[in-house]
Amino acid sequence: MTTLTRDECLAIAAGLSLPRTAFIDGGFRAAASGAQFATVNPATGGTLAEVSACGADDVDFAASKAREAFEQGRWSRLAPAERKAVLIRFAKLIKRNAPELAVLESLDSGKPIKDCLEIDLPETINTLIWHAEAIDKLYDQSAPVGDNALAIIAREPIGVVGLVLPWNFPLLMLAWKIGPALAAGNSVIVKPAEQTPLTALRVAELALAAGVPRGVFNVLPGDGPGCGEPLGLHPDVDMVSFTGSTETGRRFLRYAADSNLKKITLECGGKNPAIVLDDAEDLDAVAAHLCNAAFWNMGENCSAMSRLIVHEKIKDAVLDKVLIHARQWRTGDPLDPGNHLGALIDSDHLAKVSGWLGSGDAILGGTADGPFVAPTIFDNVKPDDPLARDEIFGPILSVITVASVEEAVAVANDTDYGLAASVFSANGKTALRAARAIRAGTVTVNCYGEGDITTPFGGYKQSGFGGRDNSLHAHDQYTELKTLWVDLTDTSTDKL
Repeated sequence: MTTLTRDECLAIAAGLSLPRTAFIDGGFRAAASGAQFATVNPATGGTLAEVSACGADDVDFAASKAREAFEQGRWSRLAPAERKAVLIRFAKLIKRNAPELAVLESLDSGKPIKDCLEIDLPETINTLIWHAEAIDKLYDQSAPVGDNALAIIAREPIGVVGLVLPWNFPLLMLAWKIGPALAAGNSVIVKPAEQTPLTALRVAELALAAGVPRGVFNVLPGDGPGCGEPLGLHPDVDMVSFTGSTETGRRFLRYAADSNLKKITLECGGKNPAIVLDDAEDLDAVAAHLCNAAFWNMGENCSAMSRLIVHEKIKDAVLDKVLIHARQWRTGDPLDPGNHLGALIDSDHLAKVSGWLGSGDAILGGTADGPFVAPTIFDNVKPDDPLARDEIFGPILSVITVASVEEAVAVANDTDYGLAASVFSANGKTALRAARAIRAGTVTVNCYGEGDITTPFGGYKQSGFGGRDNSLHAHDQYTELKTLWVDLTDTSTDKL
């Protein structure tokens, strides 16, 4: 991906034409009420644009147009190879506009431009291409029912799908959802986070230019009560896929129960552990992984490893290395490619994270400078301490000391969440036994990560519900299975 200097980023930012209205049925249109809200640059506090605040009337209109497109088969009944070709053109258009999208993403979310250029945009493009390429490689099935019948198990698109996005990875989470949803033939209504609506609106425009038919890709900016709730309750929305807080995820389950029992998939919070056992090797590499796990994206990451569970015999050596690496994580202007950490998303979240900074024995950081919170490490945290139990969603690492692998796994599992975990050990059998014992959707061994596009991502317990993002498994949640039973009983007198 193209690298940019700060001056180049500023020049791109100065030339941006910011989208300001909803995108419905192939065009931009203001909210029916005329209401607007400000989307703010987290790093400066300045307003980027006044954006349409969509409400129930807009949800009704978008749902009707999405349903019309679906029933008419503009997208849902295209040949798989045709849908694939359109989505690949779509990905190429995103790549062509990547510098603009990266700067727009950084301005709207406070994310470091370095991450936007090197991680978010390449992964967004790769996700769309991967799901596009899968379209004509997913086969229906025939069940073994004997000679007198033919049973076909067919996949069909579920219909109109609501995609509700978080603010921490606006572009990448958009791709994680639209990739399989559009590949399956659905019409989608995207509800971006109120804090970060701009890139989703721009991407919708690119989708239309690539050949995604009108009505198939709609974007409704707005807040949760005004736009998200009507989307969750709408009787003509067949499914909602949500990524965000566990509290809000519960609301979508209630909306489904109170409306049409629409399918719901949730990817929610995490309080993820990184276990370092006393036989871990190459502590410098371990420390690099731990810092990336804890501080990447300002800790505003559902899979952030916010609990370091370390064996007492190796704790001091591990922390010495972690401190060296953590001090290299520069915090500041998101448009400066030399910075690793940018600004927290908004003043409310800043206040929440800052409220934790005096909560423990800080051996690093513990300070905030405006919207910028320095990487912070708390030592001597007890497993029942709120620092070890609550999802903070900031660049804060809590260190818990244990005396055995059994204790480490028990502490790791002592949480309401189960999204991700890591185990560091030189003993492969020990590491794999620990990984199998941890109740989490993704467990990495001797590294930090979330897998890749080929592996399912989602959580156990209160971290997830109903499905998985990424991999071929993601396609399952955007389709219905239909059984076609054909009677082949021979009733004639002449037998073959």
